[in-house]
Amino acid sequence: MATPSASSSSSSNIMLAIFEKKTTSVELYRPLRNYIAFNYSEREAQNLEDDLQTLKQYRADLERMPDPTPTARRDLLQNYFKALCLVETRFPISPDKDHVNTVTFTWFDAFKPKQKAAQQNIHLEKAAVLFNLGAVYSQIGLTYDRATVDGRRLASHAFIAAAGAFAYLRDNAATKAAIGGGATVDVGVECAGMLERLMLAQAQESVFENTIAKGSTPGVCAKISRQVGLYYEEALAALNVAPLNQHFDKGWISHVQLKAVLFYAEACYRYSLELHEKEEIAEEIARLRSAVSAITESKKSAKGAPAQLLDAISKLEVNINRNLERAMKENDRVYLMRVPSPSSLPPLPAFSMVKSMAMSEVLDASKEKMFASLVPDSSAKALSRYTEMVDDVIRTQAEKLQQASELTRVRLKEMDLPDSILALEGNFTLPTELKEDVEAVQISGGPAGLEAELQQLRDLRRVNQEMLVQIEELLQKEAREDAQFRGQFGTRWTRPQSSTLTKNLQDRLNRFAANLKQAAESDGRIERSVREHSALMSILDRRPIESALPSLARPIMSLDANEDAVVGALKQSLRQLETLGAQRAGLEDMLKEMKRKDDILPKLMTSTGSYEDLFRKEISKYDRISEDIAHNIEAQEQLLLQIQAQNDDFSAIFNLEDYKASREKCYKQIQAAIAKFREIKENINEGLKFYVTLQDAITNVKQQCNDFVMTRNIQCREMTEDVQRQMAGLNFQDNKNAGAYNNYPLVGHQNQRSNSQQQADSRPQAPYYQPPEQPTMPGYGPPPPAYSSPQVPSPYHVPPTSVPYPHPQAQQQQSHASHEYGQPAYPGWRGPYYNAHAQQSGSHPRPPYTIPAPYPPPHQSGYYKQQ
Repeated sequence: MATPSASSSSSSNIMLAIFEKKTTSVELYRPLRNYIAFNYSEREAQNLEDDLQTLKQYRADLERMPDPTPTARRDLLQNYFKALCLVETRFPISPDKDHVNTVTFTWFDAFKPKQKAAQQNIHLEKAAVLFNLGAVYSQIGLTYDRATVDGRRLASHAFIAAAGAFAYLRDNAATKAAIGGGATVDVGVECAGMLERLMLAQAQESVFENTIAKGSTPGVCAKISRQVGLYYEEALAALNVAPLNQHFDKGWISHVQLKAVLFYAEACYRYSLELHEKEEIAEEIARLRSAVSAITESKKSAKGAPAQLLDAISKLEVNINRNLERAMKENDRVYLMRVPSPSSLPPLPAFSMVKSMAMSEVLDASKEKMFASLVPDSSAKALSRYTEMVDDVIRTQAEKLQQASELTRVRLKEMDLPDSILALEGNFTLPTELKEDVEAVQISGGPAGLEAELQQLRDLRRVNQEMLVQIEELLQKEAREDAQFRGQFGTRWTRPQSSTLTKNLQDRLNRFAANLKQAAESDGRIERSVREHSALMSILDRRPIESALPSLARPIMSLDANEDAVVGALKQSLRQLETLGAQRAGLEDMLKEMKRKDDILPKLMTSTGSYEDLFRKEISKYDRISEDIAHNIEAQEQLLLQIQAQNDDFSAIFNLEDYKASREKCYKQIQAAIAKFREIKENINEGLKFYVTLQDAITNVKQQCNDFVMTRNIQCREMTEDVQRQMAGLNFQDNKNAGAYNNYPLVGHQNQRSNSQQQADSRPQAPYYQPPEQPTMPGYGPPPPAYSSPQVPSPYHVPPTSVPYPHPQAQQQQSHASHEYGQPAYPGWRGPYYNAHAQQSGSHPRPPYTIPAPYPPPHQSGYYKQQ
């Protein structure tokens, strides 16, 4: 099976090598020698003794796999394949009693070693050898040191050769191996094609590494990188469909997927550098956003991927985000360009520096001398010419069959058959995609469930408003008590006023209140949208949805009562057309089976007459099937003309044109309802996320206010006692108690007490929001408490076309790394939720921190989208 291996140049830039297929021991020498002695002569067998021994040694070395150097293994596989080409034209290996029928080739799947295939023909053997040749070339590619220019160049050449071997397997051996009695998936056409694209991707990737090392321009690097990504994407596409989608480990597929994303993002990054130099800032931002979106989405399905590859993607993401932030700032300050949607951008340019090696010359056996005396060249050439004639006949007839089937499909679709017949019988059907969308809406609750979600919005908004009122009342109560004592004790009440210390908290509460007001307006717009479009969306509550479709009814009045006869004749013709289609499928199978059993080689070797006469006789058996195909196609053409006339009568009687217009109108209504439902659903979900996040922020502030009030109450009691003692003359010389309350950072207040006064007061004093190790900074409020919430990322993005919910989390962003009191304790609305540049919609899904609605609309819409 495949295994990832790290290049010596970069531990993060790993590549894949393929393990060889395993086989079992096969005895070739004795069966082939017996065949020569029986069909030719013992003397001929003695003359070919050296060739037979050489072939035997090739197969023995292949079975033992003594782990030679990869280059030696490559030479062995190439020599053995050439020998097999010579054996194929001279020894008929098959179960036939007159052939070499004691040889069975058995090979195990390279990716699923428990699966194996065994055939009594040489096609599986040739396909397996070609696969192993490509695998060895891939292993050779990993032996080079890609930390050097030459190492990367040689690695690229090895991967190109591997791609050539897999391409040769796909084009020349895979199909024959499958016809010969079944083969494993790894030597099939699909797998060979996928491995070719994978090897080309790694070859182009090596070229890209050299391009970067040479310091080429960003534009050149972007084109080469994009082509790397395209090759990986082609390989991934093959891996995601049958039969390969169930044949490879998830980690193996994750590697290819992440490579495709990595080099797409790399191309966007390099291309954006060139755009920045040209001052095309808007497109630069769009390209970088597209790259970030692709990377973020790929990490969701990166299970089983190597850590080195994930690390490479993360490092690239850091660079992209840095450049994106820089470009956005420059655009906001200088260029003020409108950023296009990523989906509107043209594809990134790509340029391929590699192509599969042509292996026909490398594997050409025409100059080999092995078994040269056994079969005349004329017989081998005649066999090749006959095979080409058969292939041409089969290809021509298969194309005719396919064209006939396609013509039938198109003509029936133009006549809206058999859908109109089904509609008349009450079997209404929606287009598959539209039906799936409706079912998804209904599963989520449908339009009828929107009211409950709107009530959730109201409840959450009310809870947040009540919490704000409670906090405001708490601070007002503390301020009144402070003012009361200040009026009672006058200048002896020296601690700062409450309004000075709570300014930042009050500002935050005001901003919370403003954001709640703004959110309430958005909630109102949503509710209005639900009311205004309830009639439109009500169609989605129909169960089944087909009941909303118009019906194709019989005419109210009939002049000759022939409706049933017209419908019956049309249905009968459709059944006949279906029968003709089944016959065509059977004729195509007959052609394939006839070719599979066609073995003219023994006849060529023993024929004493003209090859042309033999060819005409053998080809004539295909002519009978060709005539049947022609008759089938002609009958179909006549039947289609008949169906056209019958359908015209049917359409006129049942007013089919009006029905189709009504049905299309209904389809459009359903699509519009789905789009509006998704839009409203998305807005409600964003509102719910906003209120939940805001509630966390308000709860945090409420806790801070509680702690503040508690601390002020403790200070109040202590200061009251001190002032009362001073007024009573009990401790009139101790002035430092009053100074203890000046630890608040107030403008113009400095500690003027002497060291002797400080030593005289032995009572401990509360810090009152001023840590003792920090210097007093005049004119600012207290630093944030230790329980401030850490900064968290935004739970969703809002497109710039809509007014976003103001995000409360931004108000919690407090610095725990330093205590610089020169900045407000609560920096205000400056987080990613306030005037954030929203991500543009495009071909890539949202980032992982965006929580999508269950039914994403065709274009991303913010909660504040104008209804």
